[in-house]
Amino acid sequence: MVTGHGLPIRRACQAIGVGRATYYRPPSDWARRDAPVIAALTTLVATKNRWGFWKCFDALRFMGHRWNHKRVWRVYRRLRLNLPRRAKKRLPARPLQPMAVIPRPNEVWAVDFMSDTLYGGRRFRTFNILDEGVREVLAIEVDTSLPAERVIRVLAQVVAWRGRPKAIRLDNGPEFLADRFATWCQAHQITLRYIQPGKPNQNAFIERFNRTYRHEVLDAYVFESLDQVRELSTQWMWEYNEERPHDALARVPPATYRAQLTPGSSPLKLSP
Repeated sequence: MVTGHGLPIRRACQAIGVGRATYYRPPSDWARRDAPVIAALTTLVATKNRWGFWKCFDALRFMGHRWNHKRVWRVYRRLRLNLPRRAKKRLPARPLQPMAVIPRPNEVWAVDFMSDTLYGGRRFRTFNILDEGVREVLAIEVDTSLPAERVIRVLAQVVAWRGRPKAIRLDNGPEFLADRFATWCQAHQITLRYIQPGKPNQNAFIERFNRTYRHEVLDAYVFESLDQVRELSTQWMWEYNEERPHDALARVPPATYRAQLTPGSSPLKLSP
């Protein structure tokens, strides 16, 4: 290749940036030269197939092998042992959802998660469900972990006594993107209205409720156990629905507003 164009070896090596010593060096079989490294790496990876490079290198050093990390890395790459990185899951394009509210129960529910910490440092989460049409809080589920199965169970319990909503407004959290959750909603003919990523204002009603819940409950008390959080949240939820006047509902509680609705109510644009 160097002498294929009729140039002297010296000028050809200068043109492609290769030293003449490299040109005259006889080719070598890297597999034969690095056979001990290959054998040690393949033996180690056969039993520790989820270890990364540095974990394997440290293990080889602990076994007594003195190869430097550059040589081990070169062989590691040639053997294609480097684990592929998990790519970030891309979310589908979400259309902008209208915020116009029909003042009737079970038209659209809004759901969201919150998190806080007990006095001992243990973190917990809450799963909140709000009926947008009447601003009535339907559930506040409290636990350290709330996976998709738990979300489905809570929704099923609320549907059993409240009836199913026509749609649910929600963000793009992993619990809401789970196939089992989408399948359950499809089986119950519930439309999922995902907000656009990074746009919590598109779920403004539940975000406004979350602020009130945090101000009046989570930030107002020091909790020592999950039972205390559940007990106080249940009591506060009843007061929120039955006694607390709501500015967007003509300054009456949500339960009173729902009782005053007539079947022929026209759509209103309520403030968050």
